[in-house]
Parts: sequence; structure tokens; C-alpha cells
Amino acid sequence: MTTPNLTIRLTTAQALIKYLCAQYSVADGDRRRLVPATLGIFGHGNVAGLGQALDELADEMPFIQGRHEQYLAHISTAYAKASRRRAVLAVTASIGPGALNLVTAAGLATVNRIPLLLLPGDTYATRHQGPVLQQLEHPTEADATVNDAFRPVSRFFDRITRPEQLLTALPQAMRVLTSPTDAGAVVISLPQDVQSHAYDFPARFFEPRDWKIRRPLPDPEEVEDVVRLIRGADRPVIVAGGGIHYSDAHAALEALAAQTGIPVVETFGGKGAVTRNEWWQLGGVGLEGNFASNNLVKQADLVLSVGTRLTDFATGSQSLFEDPNVRFASLNIVDADTRKQGATGILADARLGLEALAVALKGQTTSKWWQDTVQSEKAHWAPIRSKWLDADTPYDAADHPDAPVTGALLTQPQLIGLMQEHARPGDTVIAAAGGPPGDLQKVWDATDNRHCHLEFGFSCMGYEIAAGMGVRLAQGNNDNRVVTFIGDGTFLMAPTEILTAAQEGLNVTIVVSENHGYQVIHRLQMNRSGKEFGNEFRYRTAAGSLATQGTPTTRLDGDYLRVDLRQIAEGLGALAIRATSAADVRQALESTRNTGGPVVIVVPTVPHVDLPGGDVWWDVAPAEVSRQEAVRGLRKEYELARGAQRWFG
Repeated sequence: MTTPNLTIRLTTAQALIKYLCAQYSVADGDRRRLVPATLGIFGHGNVAGLGQALDELADEMPFIQGRHEQYLAHISTAYAKASRRRAVLAVTASIGPGALNLVTAAGLATVNRIPLLLLPGDTYATRHQGPVLQQLEHPTEADATVNDAFRPVSRFFDRITRPEQLLTALPQAMRVLTSPTDAGAVVISLPQDVQSHAYDFPARFFEPRDWKIRRPLPDPEEVEDVVRLIRGADRPVIVAGGGIHYSDAHAALEALAAQTGIPVVETFGGKGAVTRNEWWQLGGVGLEGNFASNNLVKQADLVLSVGTRLTDFATGSQSLFEDPNVRFASLNIVDADTRKQGATGILADARLGLEALAVALKGQTTSKWWQDTVQSEKAHWAPIRSKWLDADTPYDAADHPDAPVTGALLTQPQLIGLMQEHARPGDTVIAAAGGPPGDLQKVWDATDNRHCHLEFGFSCMGYEIAAGMGVRLAQGNNDNRVVTFIGDGTFLMAPTEILTAAQEGLNVTIVVSENHGYQVIHRLQMNRSGKEFGNEFRYRTAAGSLATQGTPTTRLDGDYLRVDLRQIAEGLGALAIRATSAADVRQALESTRNTGGPVVIVVPTVPHVDLPGGDVWWDVAPAEVSRQEAVRGLRKEYELARGAQRWFG
């Protein structure tokens, strides 16, 4: 312990970094550095302050240089998710555009309740220099800066205008970062001048401090209320969400399901919640779920949700629960989520709540009829899944007359089948936006610890490549494979951090399904307007054509763009391979499993060939009025389907 009155004179930035170096999280006896490294890009708004501090304290706080601030923050978010929310990476940016590049990532982390620590520079707190480079001058709010954009998408925000404000701001920031209920983006906004200001900080402020990640106990009365519902149900179903992962509740969930015979389905966030392939394990549910899961939920008279927010993809925009007398129970650590659907709730840690339910339900089991129904649904889905994933049966264009002819030999489902065939226990596949996360939700077998890391709370394009790096940083360069699965649309949006992966020697693999466009939105567009517009990657038929008076513009309906994704990846430092056949893909995956640094495998896939839908509706409304006949017909279908929506209070 230090002398009570001892002080250390440090700049704001030096004090901030020194403090972060001394913070630890503690969960289930595991003590680790809460913030083990910082990522960032320097500009005039942070180089003289945070940049100097990170240089001075580089032995204690490693620094990772990046190419784009948003994707650096995604690395941190994926790192925190892979670390079960027990550690985070700090991210710093300069003022103005550098800071604003972090806002999307802040929204993603907050929506998904993942801790993220952002340290954006801000404009001068003093004003004698006049307006500075990249400063927003607001006409009626003189103290407003672009960093105020963080407020609605953050769990905690503070602007440090005096060095000593760190004494109260930083402990609050650590509290939020280690809170199971309040986790999300934490933003410490740092005016560029204040970063370099000095203060005599109490030496005790920099002593090591432990932050315990709590497990709230379930209330016995709440447990008994849910037990009564389960005992009175004929067709119960458990919907498992991401809370299973964060509370390490896999074993408790599996024990309850095996004991009671209640089938388990999984949300996007809960994918892989069940680690064993058992008769009661059904996989993904909802709009991109499989037939078996969705058919059971449609029949359910009791839905017990665990660790999930129950968003519209999981509930089919409130149309999935078809039993007229269906009831809901919920186990969640967030009070608001225990009350959704008018549920009878248990406010508690998922693992402890599931263990309490198992004790209270000892001897309780579902009927043989319901168990037979579960097994029958699963058996019905299995051959359908296998057929779609079979890469050794050549794609037959006659089965898909509307698919464009591109020369591709494989469909995207067949590519997933090859990736599944290659996956080993401990491997992780990652997806976030477009077709890949929905396809993985539907068909990926995440049992036996073939992890499936899906970010679908925000469905953020650009997360995926960065996320592969975050997962790898959390795991270290071990023998497990980290695979990011993306389309060419996502690849072209955010390939730059491949260079960072090469710089850091991170063993990540990126598999690109090259299907010439934003094809999942193309599919939705066809279902809601009946006509493709602006989603495929095509040349404009007349270059440079913009509408002028009396002259209609030409459209993006020429040939597909000619883009060499393999060459782009190679130019960014990756070992890049173009694989066209099933044999090529197998060879590429097997030969690069132990390759150091980033690997990119580009696979041409047939556009417009999609896995079968999950027979679940989604509320995306066609235009209410239109001159196009197809749109009018689709609007009528939509209004009819909307009748299935129900309110559960």
C-alpha cells in the first residue's frame, strides 16, 4: 500500500493509461487484466496526449496500430465477446472524423451488451486558439462537439475537461465495463489540450484493483412461479440466447433439458448454447431458423426464454407463437427482458437460474408424445440440411432456372457444407451481416465446440474481418482455426484490417462467397417489390449517366463487375487463394490450416440460390401505393400475413 498522501504528477493521458494497466476483472476465480492492450490511429487530436502516454507506458500497455477506427473497435468488441465479457481492448482515435468513425461500433457494442472502451480525442476545452481543425461550430450550443453523437449509443459517456475528473470518471467506466446488466460502449471523451494537462494524482489511484463480475441469485418465489408454468405445460420449449455464453451456462442448460425433456432452440446470439448433439437440441430458431425449431415453437404452449432480448428475427415479428393460449416465462439478468411478452420472469444469472430450475423440477419430464414430436421434427429436417450442404453432388442449373450463369460451380450452402466438414472442436466461424449469418444460423452444427460467433443484434457489415482478429487475440495463435465467412459485398466494404492481421501475425482465415452483390437484400427486395434494383454488382449500361432534364438515366443492369478479390487480399498481405470446385476448397482449407498470418480463400458461388426459408414471416412492408402491379400484389399478401401478428402483454 502507498502512503495515503503520496501523489504522482502525471498528465491526464498518462494517468488514464497507468490506471487502466492496474484494473482486473474477477469471475469464477479467474483474475485477468481488464484492459490488456490499446488499439488506435493517431492524429493531431490524440498523438501528443494519448500517443505520448502509450509510448511512455508501452511495456505495460501494448499498442496495436490499425487502418480504420470503426474496425479497430469491432476487433475490441469481438475480443470482449470471445472473452465472455471479462476483458476489453481500449480504442483511441483523433478528433472529428476519427472519433465519429467509432460511433457505429459503439452502437453495435451497446445493442449487443458487449463492453467496449473508447477513448476518442475531442476539440479544445480551452478556447483561446479559436476554432480548431475538424471542430464542429454549433450555432446555438457552444459546448457541443461531434463526440456528443456518442451519447445515445453508449452506456456511459463522460467528457474530461479537467485532469482530476478522471478520479470519478474512470471507476464509473470500469463499473459499466464489468456489469452484466449495463455492459456496452463506454466513452471517455478527451479534449486534445486536456490530455496533456498535468495534475498531482493520489498514488493510491493507481494501485491494482479487482472488479468482480457478479452472478445475481434467483429469487425462490420467482423460480417457483416459473416451475408452476412448466409443470402445467404440455408443449414447453426453451429459447436460448447469448446469455448462456456469457454466464457459462451451457452445462446447466444441457442438464435441465436432459432432465426434463424440454427441447432447446437457439437465437443468433445463442448459437452453440448447446454443445451436445442430443435429441432435444434443435439449433437455430426464427426467421433464419430451421423447420424443426420453428415448427416446435409454433406448437409450444410455454416458451421459456433464457438470456435473450427476443428481437423480431427470433419471434417472426411476433407471428411465430401460434398456440392461442401460449404463455411465456423468462430468465434474464436484465429486468426489462424478463418482462417481455408479458412473461413470468426470473431476474438472475442464467447459470444459477437454470440450476435452480433443475432442482425444483426434479422428477418432472415432458410427455412421450411431445418428445416423439421433437425427435420427428429433427429427423425430418436432417436430410433436407444434408442435401443442401452436399458439395459432392454437382449443382444443377435446371433446378434453379432464375439463377444467373456466372461459371460458379458451388452454391453458398455447399460452401458452408465444406467448411462444416473441415471444422474441428475449438474452431470458430464468424459472420455478422448479409446471407452468411442467416445460413449459419439455419444449418451450422455448433455442437462439440465448433463455435459459431454471430453478431446479429446490429447486423453490422464490416464487423466480420475485424471480429476474426478479435477472437484470435482473445485465444492467442493456438491450433484452433478462426474463420470469418463473408460475401463479396462485405469484403469490398472493409478489407483494410487484413493488413493489420498481417502486421500482427494473426492467424485468421477469411472465406469469401463471391456471388456478385448484396444478395440477401436482393432476395428481400424481390419478395417485397418483385424487381431487382441497386443490389447486384453490375456496370452501368452507359458510363457517367446522370439524369438531366428530359433524359432518363441508365441503370446498373450491365454485366457483373470484374473484380479480383484474390489480388486485393494478396496486396494487403494475405496468403490468397481462389478455389472454384469442392476439391479446390477442401485443398485450400486443409493446406492453410496451420498457416501463419491471414489467409483469404475466394470461392465463386451461384447467385440467387438460397437455403429453404424457415416458414417464418418478417414484417418488412411493401409500398402501400405504387404504379407497379407487382408491388400492389405483394402489398396485399403482406396485409394478409400481418394478421398473424399478436400482442403479448
